Amino acid sequence: MKLNEQAFSAFPNLETPRLNLRQIQVSDAQAILDMRQNENVNRYIARDPMLSISEANELVDKTNELFTKMEAIGWTGAHKGSGEMIGTCGIIRIDHHHLRAEIGGEMSAHYWGKKLALEASEKIVEFGFDQLQLHALESWMFAENRGAIAIMQALGFEKEAHLKDKVLYGGRFRDVVIYTKFR
Repeated sequence: MKLNEQAFSAFPNLETPRLNLRQIQVSDAQAILDMRQNENVNRYIARDPMLSISEANELVDKTNELFTKMEAIGWTGAHKGSGEMIGTCGIIRIDHHHLRAEIGGEMSAHYWGKKLALEASEKIVEFGFDQLQLHALESWMFAENRGAIAIMQALGFEKEAHLKDKVLYGGRFRDVVIYTKFR
């Protein structure tokens, strides 16, 4: 068994009924900055708010560099109706030897509750198993992130671990859960 490296020959644009998942571009930097400055978006992600457009540009460059190195695939989710960037998502930490990777993402709070994250995640999981030929996909999240847990459960992921006090963030330790799905 081997990871399908042909999947990295050109960036894999994906489509769902309401979204175009495309390569992250410099033109997305302002929307990324706006999203990563939002306290609600950052609530369940252990990182400081993004402070400048240059940080957003660096993230775009790093994401695309990781694709070139076959270490990750980062998509922008663009709403088909408006073309507006609604979030980012991806397959990261691709382990070529063990055929495992992690999925994750973030979405503008304006689009929460519309099942768009589920729609994008479903397509990414399909790509990871069918195109990359991964054996397993996992998702790490704060244990209190009920929305992300619901998405993983809806996609057939099962809770594999609960790590107590794994992350010190916001002045307190937080539990992390890992959900995994096997091909």
